[in-house]
Amino acid sequence: MIIVHGTFPIKPALRNDALDMMKRMAAASRAEYGCISYEFYIGLSDPNTLLLFQEWESVDALQGHFETNHMEDFLKELPDVLDGEVSTRRYEVKASGELMDEQQEIEPELTTHYEMRDKIVH
Repeated sequence: MIIVHGTFPIKPALRNDALDMMKRMAAASRAEYGCISYEFYIGLSDPNTLLLFQEWESVDALQGHFETNHMEDFLKELPDVLDGEVSTRRYEVKASGELMDEQQEIEPELTTHYEMRDKIVH
């Protein structure tokens, strides 16, 4: 699984426009093959900082996401609402058995130990 976390500082005057744009992006992305989750959140300490949390089944699924029309449209609109630089981090999560089999191929700082559990839905 691939997890991507992003932070988007938004211009206060364009916050509603940014929220609408990100709602459209999330809905389109969740419909993509390999998307497990794709959500934007409003920062508690700064309501003009939006957080993105996304999960993908594989690197290939994430790469396919980068090649979609809605991603292209999003990237064209995004600079208009930003009030600073976007920060993103990507993590690769593997089950314990996969870690043992591929230990030599994995970058330690990009790998997180992950225990399979049932998804909690509220």
